[in-house]
Amino acid sequence: MAASAVPLGPIVQRLRASGCVFAEDEAALIVESARDAAEVEVMVEQRAGGAPLEYVVGWASFCGLRIAVEPGVFIPRRRTEFLVAQALRVVRDGAVVVDLGCGSGALGAAVAAQQSVSVCAADIEPVAVRCARRNLEPFGGTVYEGDLFDALPVRLRGAVDVLLSNVPYVPTDEIRLLPPEARLYEPRVTLDGGPDGLATLRRVVAGAGEWLRPGGHLYVEMSDRQAALARDVMVAAGLSAEIVTDDDLGANVVHGRTAG
Repeated sequence: MAASAVPLGPIVQRLRASGCVFAEDEAALIVESARDAAEVEVMVEQRAGGAPLEYVVGWASFCGLRIAVEPGVFIPRRRTEFLVAQALRVVRDGAVVVDLGCGSGALGAAVAAQQSVSVCAADIEPVAVRCARRNLEPFGGTVYEGDLFDALPVRLRGAVDVLLSNVPYVPTDEIRLLPPEARLYEPRVTLDGGPDGLATLRRVVAGAGEWLRPGGHLYVEMSDRQAALARDVMVAAGLSAEIVTDDDLGANVVHGRTAG
């Protein structure tokens, strides 16, 4: 049986019974994404068992794009669309944009979908690199595997116009407080920011000045509590820095800039 012929009613009931708040919408997405009735059944079973919908259907909606994701890859959040919006304020055609610690490559893809840029990305996790390559291929992007700046080619040193880095920023002791979909399914390395949540941020900021061109920009996302601390880290490293917020999305972006 074709997936489109599967009745939605029983799926909605199963999803609602498992605690899915948006059961109707999720049922429709599952049927739309499945190849046949057998795959619908597998997907419903996975979702009812608690797997994130994005892993079940194989993609996440982000900035109007369908970003390919799979288990083992951080799922891009809607609030992070604010980071993309802030970066697009300074990105110009022909800019060199790097998505560092890219996960699915959602940030780089979203910027490249709006501007004609040279986009590169890097992540230490092979599964993330695989997903990012799928997502950035339509935009001519290149994805490297490795640890932050170590993964980038030397030719980019001092040549990056905009550096995007949605680093993990949850303090280690607070991971237990995250929703089960994140805590139980997403890789801990994509969530754990160390004792104060700023461990990876400090590493990114420490290298940013070497890789950004004069007047280059760095954008990161932070929580309400950590945004001011992240700004101080940037200032201590010689960047000018500001905090920009979106109350509707509950988003905080810390924007650093090199001199020049």
